[in-house]
Amino acid sequence: MKADITATIITLNEEKNIKECILSLKEVCSEILVIDSLSSDKTCEIAEALGAKVIKQRYLGDGAQKAFGEPLAKNSWILSIDADERLDGDAKEAIKSLDLQNVDFDAFSFARKTYVGKNFIKLWYPDRVTRLYNREKCTYSTQSGHAKVQSSNTQALPAHILHYSYENYSQMILTSHKFITRGACIAYEDGKRASLFDPCLHGLGALFKALILKGGLLHGKDGLNVAIISAFSSYMKYALILEMQENE
Repeated sequence: MKADITATIITLNEEKNIKECILSLKEVCSEILVIDSLSSDKTCEIAEALGAKVIKQRYLGDGAQKAFGEPLAKNSWILSIDADERLDGDAKEAIKSLDLQNVDFDAFSFARKTYVGKNFIKLWYPDRVTRLYNREKCTYSTQSGHAKVQSSNTQALPAHILHYSYENYSQMILTSHKFITRGACIAYEDGKRASLFDPCLHGLGALFKALILKGGLLHGKDGLNVAIISAFSSYMKYALILEMQENE
């Protein structure tokens, strides 16, 4: 039985992902809103054909775009999910078991399983994310970069969201360029400054954390690949901050 939950999905050219995302939600959500950042592909047509309501809105930033959909929902409870994510079977069952009219929590979090292609990246697990929340009591932060639901009363559900983040490592490397640049710009604008040694220190620190502290060495080639890409990303973020300082 569908609960009084509105699913919100922010999209931009997600025709490859949107169908499976919506299908995973229909079993538990009575309303599905797609907040689309003016896609040029068939994202909107596919979403509407599956019964979702599409609202077009120029991209405001991750948190702001997700918060934009909240007042448009007919339900108080929001399930926010990205187009490249799906509810796992245990997440559907966990949501169905909730009596949202009589809960003591304002929000619920899920463990997230992230994949590169068909490879489950154990290094990033459990990567808990808060996605089911009462919009009358909490909301998405509107800060730059990846935002999160602001709630001090959250329960962790023993359930999963599946995250098909990258089709392959080549795509991961190409996408990392965007996150490196954005992360460096945000940090610099917030007043972050770097020393000559910071790129190496942070790069090596990220590599040590991924391989040793998080056990990436035990996760085979996937653990090694992700650790090296993470270390490179950390190195380049501080290298870019240093470059910005030199150009002041």
